[in-house]
Amino acid sequence: MRTKKKPEMLTEVELEFMSRLWELGEGTVRDVLDTLGEGRKLAYTSAATILRILEQKQFVTSTKQGKTFTYRPALTKDLYQSRSLRNLSEKLFDNTPVSLVARLVDDNDLSEEALDEIRALLDRRLRNGKS
Repeated sequence: MRTKKKPEMLTEVELEFMSRLWELGEGTVRDVLDTLGEGRKLAYTSAATILRILEQKQFVTSTKQGKTFTYRPALTKDLYQSRSLRNLSEKLFDNTPVSLVARLVDDNDLSEEALDEIRALLDRRLRNGKS
């Protein structure tokens, strides 16, 4: 019997829904729909399907209260960000984080303030002896 590999990355729509759940902490289909914004028209059934898919992929958990399901993130936003960057580094940058950071710094018009913040983060990391 084949075991299904746990997906590491979210689709764009799934990420939109996870972002809303991270902001809410927990929510029903209606709660998530209400946070999507005026220009985002999505049927209730479509939103319910997306949340069920997220549960199947183990990104959210749910509890049923009467006929209503309440969904909660199964992982933090920080954990997903770390997982996504690791995945990006492995797949696109040949598992070389330096290349990923170099591309970010070289391709973005970063302000002096942003560069100073990055420098401060690196200095703090070096001082704390984390490697």
